Amino acid sequence: MKEFGYARAVDVSGAVALLDADPDARFLGGGTNLVDLMKTGVERPARLVDVRELPLDRVESSEGGGLRIGATVTNSDLAAHPDVRRNYPALTQAVLAGASGQLRNMATVGGNLLQRTRCGYFADVSKPCNKRVPGSGCPAIEGEHHNHAVLGASGHCVATSPSDMGVALAAFDAVVEYETADGAGQLPLAEFYLPVGDTPHRETALPAGALITGVTLPPAPVAANSRYRKVRERASYAFAIGSIAAALDVRDGVVHEVRLAFGAVASRPWRARTAEEVLTGGPADAAAFAAAADAELAAARPLPHNGYKVTLMRNLVVAVLSELAEEAAR
Repeated sequence: MKEFGYARAVDVSGAVALLDADPDARFLGGGTNLVDLMKTGVERPARLVDVRELPLDRVESSEGGGLRIGATVTNSDLAAHPDVRRNYPALTQAVLAGASGQLRNMATVGGNLLQRTRCGYFADVSKPCNKRVPGSGCPAIEGEHHNHAVLGASGHCVATSPSDMGVALAAFDAVVEYETADGAGQLPLAEFYLPVGDTPHRETALPAGALITGVTLPPAPVAANSRYRKVRERASYAFAIGSIAAALDVRDGVVHEVRLAFGAVASRPWRARTAEEVLTGGPADAAAFAAAADAELAAARPLPHNGYKVTLMRNLVVAVLSELAEEAAR
């Protein structure tokens, strides 16, 4: 591991100033992703700016029934918070589906949003990777890609986002708050992650040196009837091969409102807006759910060994929405 400096920030402005003074520095939250990447040589920061002690560790109700989640709230505390469990159950379920209890005790909300892909080629510095070294190539396209993207990929990168939490946040229109040396800003999660295109190394729209300070969830009554379902290759401590965050409001057998987001199928949490449009105002039954899934997945471009994800996601949409429709009818 490359030698690096260390500084502990005591306030937000001080943390931002430390990074502004050293472009090769990185913010350190729980370190559950960054430190792993430093060990393999993927990340080589000159200095770590520890932000764990900043006053950003609260979950607070906002006007109208939404939530504001501080950036240093741990994943464990987020999942256990009574307002999250009651009003956004899919978010609790998504967080609990990620990693292990020990890692959730360390990992932070801000860090979770910034965790990098788990593609084996990205993690191996002996291999080319456009995300790590722009212009070097994407060996996953011709190599091992069974758990890679089927939506929104490009010829430059087919890696997927590993975040479970991000999928639920995408379904509920989360907004990311940040601070820079020039002041505060906000980014809707839909704009936070950049499309892969021909610049896969540019993963987010955060300005240089920005510190995530929190995430806001707007009021969403539909989120109270929500669910997160994750499919993985073993029962615990594994990244998804496909996941879904869904919320459903059914009135007299008709879909009044629906939220859908997919995980492990694209470089970012994939908001299934086409499926939402197809479903809204129509019947809440399995045939309609399948048709909506097909409409969303029509854009899928699977590689030779990951086409199973299209069928998997279709089945997840039908299964989870059917369960939510049954619950709404009780």
